[in-house]
Amino acid sequence: MTSRRVLVALAVSGLGLMSCDPAAGVDNKPETPKPDTVLPDTGWELVWQDEFDGPAGSLPASERWRPEVGGDGWGNGQFEYNTNRAQNASLDGEGHLAITARKERFQGNDYTSARLSTKGRFTHTYGRIEARIMLPAGRGIWPAFWMLGADVDQVGWPECGEIDIMEHRGQIPSIVRSSLHGPGYSGGQNIGREHAVGGGKLQTDFHVYAVEIEPGRVRFMLDETVYFEATPDNLPSGRKWVYDHPFFIILNVAVGGSFVGPPDSSTVFPQTMKVDYVRVYARPTP
Repeated sequence: MTSRRVLVALAVSGLGLMSCDPAAGVDNKPETPKPDTVLPDTGWELVWQDEFDGPAGSLPASERWRPEVGGDGWGNGQFEYNTNRAQNASLDGEGHLAITARKERFQGNDYTSARLSTKGRFTHTYGRIEARIMLPAGRGIWPAFWMLGADVDQVGWPECGEIDIMEHRGQIPSIVRSSLHGPGYSGGQNIGREHAVGGGKLQTDFHVYAVEIEPGRVRFMLDETVYFEATPDNLPSGRKWVYDHPFFIILNVAVGGSFVGPPDSSTVFPQTMKVDYVRVYARPTP
Protein backbone atom coordinates (compact mmCIF):
# COMPACT_ATOMS: atom_id res chain seq x y z
CA MET A 1 0.00 0.00 0.00
CA THR A 2 1.36 3.44 -0.86
CA SER A 3 1.84 6.10 1.78
CA ARG A 4 -0.83 8.47 0.52
CA ARG A 5 -4.13 8.44 2.41
CA VAL A 6 -6.77 6.21 0.88
CA LEU A 7 -10.27 5.17 1.77
CA VAL A 8 -11.57 1.70 1.16
CA ALA A 9 -15.05 1.89 -0.27
CA LEU A 10 -17.74 -0.72 0.23
CA ALA A 11 -19.08 -2.68 -2.71
CA VAL A 12 -22.23 -1.32 -4.29
CA SER A 13 -24.90 -3.88 -4.82
CA GLY A 14 -28.53 -4.18 -5.78
CA LEU A 15 -28.44 -1.24 -8.20
CA GLY A 16 -30.97 -1.15 -10.98
CA LEU A 17 -30.57 0.52 -14.34
CA MET A 18 -31.99 4.00 -14.72
CA SER A 19 -32.14 6.41 -17.60
CA CYS A 20 -30.42 9.79 -17.50
CA ASP A 21 -30.15 12.85 -19.64
CA PRO A 22 -26.75 13.04 -21.37
CA ALA A 23 -24.76 15.92 -19.98
CA ALA A 24 -22.53 18.15 -22.05
CA GLY A 25 -19.43 18.43 -19.90
CA VAL A 26 -16.91 21.24 -19.74
CA ASP A 27 -13.26 20.77 -18.95
CA ASN A 28 -12.13 21.95 -15.54
CA LYS A 29 -8.58 20.82 -16.30
CA PRO A 30 -6.23 22.81 -14.06
CA GLU A 31 -3.38 24.71 -15.64
CA THR A 32 -0.58 22.47 -14.40
CA PRO A 33 2.83 21.61 -15.82
CA LYS A 34 3.58 18.25 -17.36
CA PRO A 35 3.92 15.44 -14.79
CA ASP A 36 7.11 15.01 -12.83
CA THR A 37 9.07 11.85 -13.49
CA VAL A 38 8.29 10.67 -9.95
CA LEU A 39 4.77 10.53 -8.49
CA PRO A 40 5.06 12.34 -5.13
CA ASP A 41 5.15 10.28 -1.91
CA THR A 42 4.82 6.93 -3.67
CA GLY A 43 8.11 6.00 -5.34
CA TRP A 44 6.39 5.43 -8.70
CA GLU A 45 8.48 6.70 -11.64
CA LEU A 46 6.90 7.77 -14.93
CA VAL A 47 7.89 5.41 -17.77
CA TRP A 48 5.27 6.06 -20.50
CA GLN A 49 2.66 8.72 -21.21
CA ASP A 50 0.42 10.36 -23.74
CA GLU A 51 -0.84 13.88 -22.95
CA PHE A 52 -2.82 14.11 -26.22
CA ASP A 53 -1.41 17.48 -27.20
CA GLY A 54 -1.79 18.36 -30.86
CA PRO A 55 -3.99 20.06 -33.44
CA ALA A 56 -7.74 19.49 -33.37
CA GLY A 57 -8.77 16.66 -35.67
CA SER A 58 -5.39 14.94 -35.73
CA LEU A 59 -5.23 11.20 -35.18
CA PRO A 60 -3.77 9.66 -32.01
CA ALA A 61 -0.02 9.07 -32.19
CA SER A 62 0.52 5.91 -34.23
CA GLU A 63 3.71 5.07 -32.35
CA ARG A 64 1.62 4.77 -29.17
CA TRP A 65 -1.84 3.65 -30.31
CA ARG A 66 -3.30 1.34 -32.93
CA PRO A 67 -6.98 1.41 -33.93
CA GLU A 68 -8.67 -1.98 -33.62
CA VAL A 69 -11.11 -1.97 -36.52
CA GLY A 70 -14.20 -4.13 -36.86
CA GLY A 71 -17.88 -4.58 -36.15
CA ASP A 72 -18.55 -8.22 -35.30
CA GLY A 73 -19.70 -7.57 -31.73
CA TRP A 74 -16.30 -8.12 -30.05
CA GLY A 75 -17.67 -11.14 -28.20
CA ASN A 76 -20.13 -9.02 -26.22
CA GLY A 77 -22.92 -8.37 -28.70
CA GLN A 78 -21.81 -4.76 -29.26
CA PHE A 79 -23.60 -2.83 -32.01
CA GLU A 80 -20.90 -0.44 -33.22
CA TYR A 81 -18.31 -0.67 -35.99
CA ASN A 82 -14.98 0.57 -34.63
CA THR A 83 -13.16 2.62 -37.26
CA ASN A 84 -9.78 4.27 -37.77
CA ARG A 85 -11.41 7.59 -38.75
CA ALA A 86 -10.83 10.95 -37.08
CA GLN A 87 -14.61 11.24 -36.73
CA ASN A 88 -14.43 8.51 -34.10
CA ALA A 89 -11.03 9.07 -32.47
CA SER A 90 -8.98 12.26 -32.68
CA LEU A 91 -7.39 15.01 -30.64
CA ASP A 92 -9.66 17.95 -29.79
CA GLY A 93 -6.93 20.61 -29.84
CA GLU A 94 -7.39 21.27 -26.11
CA GLY A 95 -5.16 18.49 -24.80
CA HIS A 96 -7.66 15.63 -24.95
CA LEU A 97 -8.29 12.48 -26.92
CA ALA A 98 -11.95 12.34 -28.00
CA ILE A 99 -13.45 8.90 -28.69
CA THR A 100 -16.89 9.46 -30.20
CA ALA A 101 -19.76 7.05 -30.74
CA ARG A 102 -22.08 8.07 -33.59
CA LYS A 103 -25.41 6.83 -34.83
CA GLU A 104 -24.76 6.18 -38.53
CA ARG A 105 -24.97 3.25 -40.91
CA PHE A 106 -21.44 1.99 -41.60
CA GLN A 107 -20.13 -1.38 -42.81
CA GLY A 108 -23.42 -3.07 -41.95
CA ASN A 109 -23.63 -1.62 -38.43
CA ASP A 110 -25.96 1.11 -37.17
CA TYR A 111 -23.32 2.87 -35.05
CA THR A 112 -19.64 3.77 -35.24
CA SER A 113 -17.05 4.33 -32.54
CA ALA A 114 -13.37 3.60 -31.87
CA ARG A 115 -11.22 1.18 -29.90
CA LEU A 116 -7.55 2.09 -29.42
CA SER A 117 -4.86 -0.15 -27.93
CA THR A 118 -1.13 -0.13 -27.28
CA LYS A 119 -0.82 -3.71 -28.55
CA GLY A 120 2.46 -3.99 -30.43
CA ARG A 121 3.46 -0.51 -29.22
CA PHE A 122 3.74 -0.75 -25.45
CA THR A 123 3.25 -3.36 -22.73
CA HIS A 124 3.94 -3.29 -19.02
CA THR A 125 4.09 -5.88 -16.25
CA TYR A 126 3.98 -4.23 -12.83
CA GLY A 127 3.21 -0.59 -12.12
CA ARG A 128 0.58 2.11 -11.86
CA ILE A 129 -1.55 2.78 -14.93
CA GLU A 130 -3.84 5.81 -14.79
CA ALA A 131 -5.98 7.99 -17.03
CA ARG A 132 -7.93 11.19 -16.45
CA ILE A 133 -11.27 10.79 -18.20
CA MET A 134 -14.66 12.46 -18.63
CA LEU A 135 -17.28 9.85 -19.46
CA PRO A 136 -20.10 9.90 -22.03
CA ALA A 137 -23.74 9.36 -21.07
CA GLY A 138 -26.86 7.57 -22.22
CA ARG A 139 -28.52 4.19 -22.12
CA GLY A 140 -26.47 1.61 -24.01
CA ILE A 141 -23.23 3.65 -23.98
CA TRP A 142 -20.30 1.60 -22.63
CA PRO A 143 -16.96 3.42 -22.16
CA ALA A 144 -13.97 1.48 -20.83
CA PHE A 145 -10.31 1.82 -19.87
CA TRP A 146 -8.79 -1.66 -19.57
CA MET A 147 -5.92 -4.04 -20.28
CA LEU A 148 -5.36 -7.43 -21.90
CA GLY A 149 -2.49 -9.85 -21.42
CA ALA A 150 0.08 -9.43 -24.19
CA ASP A 151 -0.02 -13.19 -24.85
CA VAL A 152 -3.68 -13.10 -25.92
CA ASP A 153 -2.86 -14.25 -29.46
CA GLN A 154 -0.93 -17.25 -28.13
CA VAL A 155 -3.11 -18.48 -25.26
CA GLY A 156 -6.46 -16.83 -25.99
CA TRP A 157 -8.95 -15.14 -23.68
CA PRO A 158 -9.47 -15.37 -20.72
CA GLU A 159 -6.23 -17.32 -20.17
CA CYS A 160 -4.27 -14.17 -21.04
CA GLY A 161 -6.00 -12.22 -18.27
CA GLU A 162 -8.06 -9.04 -18.47
CA ILE A 163 -7.88 -6.07 -16.10
CA ASP A 164 -10.86 -3.70 -16.33
CA ILE A 165 -9.59 -0.50 -14.74
CA MET A 166 -12.89 1.24 -15.45
CA GLU A 167 -16.07 0.37 -17.30
CA HIS A 168 -19.31 2.29 -17.06
CA ARG A 169 -22.98 1.96 -17.92
CA GLY A 170 -23.98 5.25 -19.51
CA GLN A 171 -27.46 5.04 -18.00
CA ILE A 172 -26.13 5.02 -14.42
CA PRO A 173 -24.50 8.42 -13.86
CA SER A 174 -22.43 7.71 -10.74
CA ILE A 175 -21.31 4.06 -10.88
CA VAL A 176 -18.13 2.52 -12.30
CA ARG A 177 -16.92 -1.08 -12.18
CA SER A 178 -13.48 -2.63 -12.00
CA SER A 179 -12.82 -6.33 -12.44
CA LEU A 180 -10.45 -9.16 -13.26
CA HIS A 181 -11.18 -11.85 -15.85
CA GLY A 182 -9.15 -15.03 -15.96
CA PRO A 183 -9.49 -18.78 -16.57
CA GLY A 184 -12.56 -20.01 -14.69
CA TYR A 185 -13.71 -16.54 -13.57
CA SER A 186 -14.54 -14.52 -16.68
CA GLY A 187 -17.52 -12.78 -18.25
CA GLY A 188 -20.39 -12.60 -15.78
CA GLN A 189 -18.36 -14.64 -13.29
CA ASN A 190 -15.50 -12.10 -13.07
CA ILE A 191 -13.90 -10.96 -9.82
CA GLY A 192 -14.88 -7.31 -9.41
CA ARG A 193 -16.66 -4.51 -7.62
CA GLU A 194 -18.81 -1.48 -8.40
CA HIS A 195 -18.08 1.92 -6.90
CA ALA A 196 -20.36 4.92 -6.43
CA VAL A 197 -19.03 8.45 -6.86
CA GLY A 198 -20.64 11.09 -4.69
CA GLY A 199 -21.00 14.77 -5.42
CA GLY A 200 -21.74 14.73 -9.11
CA LYS A 201 -21.97 12.82 -12.32
CA LEU A 202 -19.02 11.21 -14.04
CA GLN A 203 -20.14 12.83 -17.30
CA THR A 204 -19.67 16.43 -16.16
CA ASP A 205 -16.16 16.30 -14.71
CA PHE A 206 -12.82 14.59 -15.21
CA HIS A 207 -11.80 11.84 -12.80
CA VAL A 208 -8.58 9.84 -12.45
CA TYR A 209 -9.02 6.08 -12.86
CA ALA A 210 -6.01 3.99 -11.84
CA VAL A 211 -4.79 0.48 -11.18
CA GLU A 212 -1.68 -0.54 -9.28
CA ILE A 213 -0.34 -3.98 -10.18
CA GLU A 214 2.21 -5.68 -7.95
CA PRO A 215 3.25 -9.33 -7.64
CA GLY A 216 0.15 -11.17 -6.44
CA ARG A 217 -1.88 -7.99 -5.91
CA VAL A 218 -4.04 -5.62 -8.00
CA ARG A 219 -5.72 -2.52 -6.52
CA PHE A 220 -8.20 -0.21 -8.22
CA MET A 221 -8.70 3.50 -7.50
CA LEU A 222 -10.82 6.46 -8.46
CA ASP A 223 -9.38 9.86 -7.54
CA GLU A 224 -6.95 8.11 -5.13
CA THR A 225 -9.73 6.25 -3.31
CA VAL A 226 -8.93 2.53 -3.24
CA TYR A 227 -12.27 0.75 -3.61
CA PHE A 228 -11.20 -2.76 -4.61
CA GLU A 229 -8.09 -4.85 -4.05
CA ALA A 230 -7.64 -8.40 -5.31
CA THR A 231 -5.11 -11.14 -4.58
CA PRO A 232 -5.05 -14.85 -5.44
CA ASP A 233 -7.14 -15.41 -2.29
CA ASN A 234 -10.09 -13.74 -4.06
CA LEU A 235 -10.15 -16.34 -6.83
CA PRO A 236 -12.37 -19.42 -6.86
CA SER A 237 -10.63 -22.48 -5.47
CA GLY A 238 -8.04 -23.91 -7.86
CA ARG A 239 -8.16 -21.02 -10.33
CA LYS A 240 -5.02 -19.42 -11.74
CA TRP A 241 -3.74 -15.90 -11.07
CA VAL A 242 -2.72 -14.52 -14.51
CA TYR A 243 -1.61 -10.92 -13.83
CA ASP A 244 2.15 -11.28 -13.33
CA HIS A 245 3.13 -10.75 -16.97
CA PRO A 246 2.97 -7.96 -19.60
CA PHE A 247 -0.33 -6.28 -20.49
CA PHE A 248 -1.31 -3.68 -23.09
CA ILE A 249 -3.79 -0.80 -22.65
CA ILE A 250 -7.17 -0.29 -24.36
CA LEU A 251 -9.50 2.73 -24.53
CA ASN A 252 -12.89 2.37 -26.20
CA VAL A 253 -16.55 3.39 -26.28
CA ALA A 254 -18.94 0.59 -27.15
CA VAL A 255 -22.60 0.91 -28.11
CA GLY A 256 -24.83 -1.80 -26.69
CA GLY A 257 -23.67 -5.18 -25.53
CA SER A 258 -24.18 -7.56 -22.65
CA PHE A 259 -22.95 -5.15 -19.96
CA VAL A 260 -25.22 -2.20 -20.81
CA GLY A 261 -28.04 -3.39 -23.06
CA PRO A 262 -29.11 -1.54 -26.20
CA PRO A 263 -29.53 2.21 -26.62
CA ASP A 264 -33.10 3.47 -26.83
CA SER A 265 -35.00 6.61 -27.84
CA SER A 266 -33.58 8.47 -24.83
CA THR A 267 -29.98 7.98 -26.00
CA VAL A 268 -28.56 11.09 -27.65
CA PHE A 269 -25.78 10.81 -30.24
CA PRO A 270 -22.96 11.57 -30.70
CA GLN A 271 -21.48 10.65 -27.31
CA THR A 272 -17.81 11.35 -26.53
CA MET A 273 -15.35 10.05 -23.97
CA LYS A 274 -12.63 12.66 -23.38
CA VAL A 275 -9.24 11.42 -22.17
CA ASP A 276 -6.93 14.07 -20.73
CA TYR A 277 -3.92 11.77 -20.39
CA VAL A 278 -2.74 8.20 -19.92
CA ARG A 279 0.34 7.67 -17.74
CA VAL A 280 2.24 4.56 -16.68
CA TYR A 281 4.55 4.42 -13.67
CA ALA A 282 6.96 1.77 -12.40
CA ARG A 283 9.03 1.19 -9.28
CA PRO A 284 12.65 2.27 -9.75
CA THR A 285 15.15 -0.51 -10.35
CA PRO A 286 17.34 -1.06 -7.26
